[in-house]
Amino acid sequence: MPEPAGASAGARAVQEGILRRQSARESAARTYARALPIVPVRARGLTIEGADGRRYLDCLSGAGTLALGHNHPVVLEAIRKVLDSGAPLHVLDLATPVKDAFVTELFGTLPPGLADHARVQFCGPAGTDAVEAAFKLVRAATGRTGMLAFTGAYHGMTAGALEASGGACDVRVARLPYPRDYRCPFGVGGERGAELAARWTESVLDDPKSGVPSPAGMILEPVQGEGGVIPAPDAWMRRMRQITADRNIPLIADEVQTGVGRTGAFWAVGHSGVTPDVMVLSKAIGGSLPLAVVVYRDDLDAWEPGAHAGTFRGNQLAMAAGTATLAYVRENGLAGRAAELGARMLDQLQGLATEFACIGDVRGRGLMVGLEVVDPEASGGSVWGDGPVAGAWAESEGGGSRARASGRSAGGGGWGQASAGPDGDRGRVGTPAGLDDGGDCAHASAGPDGDRGRIGTTAGSDGGWGWASAGVGLDQAGGGPDLAAGLGSAGDGVGSAWVPDAARCPRPAAPELAAAIQRECLRRGLIVELGGRHSSVVRLLPPLTISDEQAAAVLDRLADAVAAVARGRTAPDQSHQPHPWHGDHAERAV
Repeated sequence: MPEPAGASAGARAVQEGILRRQSARESAARTYARALPIVPVRARGLTIEGADGRRYLDCLSGAGTLALGHNHPVVLEAIRKVLDSGAPLHVLDLATPVKDAFVTELFGTLPPGLADHARVQFCGPAGTDAVEAAFKLVRAATGRTGMLAFTGAYHGMTAGALEASGGACDVRVARLPYPRDYRCPFGVGGERGAELAARWTESVLDDPKSGVPSPAGMILEPVQGEGGVIPAPDAWMRRMRQITADRNIPLIADEVQTGVGRTGAFWAVGHSGVTPDVMVLSKAIGGSLPLAVVVYRDDLDAWEPGAHAGTFRGNQLAMAAGTATLAYVRENGLAGRAAELGARMLDQLQGLATEFACIGDVRGRGLMVGLEVVDPEASGGSVWGDGPVAGAWAESEGGGSRARASGRSAGGGGWGQASAGPDGDRGRVGTPAGLDDGGDCAHASAGPDGDRGRIGTTAGSDGGWGWASAGVGLDQAGGGPDLAAGLGSAGDGVGSAWVPDAARCPRPAAPELAAAIQRECLRRGLIVELGGRHSSVVRLLPPLTISDEQAAAVLDRLADAVAAVARGRTAPDQSHQPHPWHGDHAERAV
């Protein structure tokens, strides 16, 4: 990033001194400060100015806390009003006009099925304490102890919240598969992957030998944030609601990061029309100040007095700031704005993924966007471990003597078909005309053993299980291998098997490249966060007030950073060459 006009040697020295003292005095547990060596002194909206005079576009937004960006006028006005009124700033859990206004505004935004019969519990001022409270609540209400959570989850840093998060070890929580298109745990992705995840959940709950007794509750994120910006399919969300309702299991929606318009709906559960039994809320509801609550159905209100308490659960300034923020988002339709702008940003970033092989996937919902960074030099991951996003179904019929398979081609994205004769004679793998850009067929040989380059089935006459496998057959449209291997049924009737497409398996995650992109973004005046399973997902969480011009500048700087890393142009003395999307919007954006 070019030296700002206002910077001076003295300003740089001040900043460096503060950073040195932080490193010497603060704990090794500090996180953001390691990757973002800046000292903010002023901020407004999307923009932060450092002590050295540099200005940055902040797409971290306090990890999603700043729905309206830094120091929004309506937030500052609400805080000043309380300060000037002489009202007490600390009241434990006593009733105040400020609290009453906050609860009224909050209840006005809740899903209708919950708002009509809701209770609210004010917690310690962090989302993790609200998660702890939610767990205690459903355990008290049901008399059960176990919890259901999902792979990749993040619910906080205290003991109970960590038990339900992805990095847990010694737990009382049963872990369930969260549906993912990219790196699907079942190797299929899409609707089929989500369906298999739901079936797994049902099996765990209904199998008396699953080792999972009837739980006190299920907690899920409508979009996994720290897990890598993974939106839950709406149909799967509705399925989880039905599964839990049918079994009298309270459903807890963790909306700490997804709430207050972030995903394009006021609460992310609104996309699927799901009404949870419990909602865990924090971050944006405090309008930039610490605040956390649990909202739940009144028939779950089994608390004893003092069952969950905290000295700082009556933060009056946060409630005032939160009321102003909730009202502003609601009155100005900022959730709808997030949906529209987020869709445009995702569309532009898809082009970036096409251009650079180090971007494996682009995903998100609303203004919650992620780019998964992968190793462009590595081959695809394990078919069943990392999971492909495409593959084939192989069918057998007539006593296992004939097999058919079809699957998406590796290069052109069309669909190939393969067939094998009764004696395993030579078959064909082809791409029907019109489904991709060229090449109508390629050949693959088939045999009863299903060895390399073959498709075959073995089956008993009683319709038992048999293998259907395919080796490497070149699709002329893309020049890559088309079919891999799968297990399916065969016999006198028609059977089928999933045949994964090995060529479309995701490459391994590349956390070093993701960190390099983050550094290059910072050099260009853009603050982004890293997340995901291996800290390999570059995350964007801009405020809902971001303008079109600012969004263009964010994408421009991000694209420039990705290009620099992909092309090895990361030395500090390299000149800034903007990506040709929008030109350089740096000065106008800040």
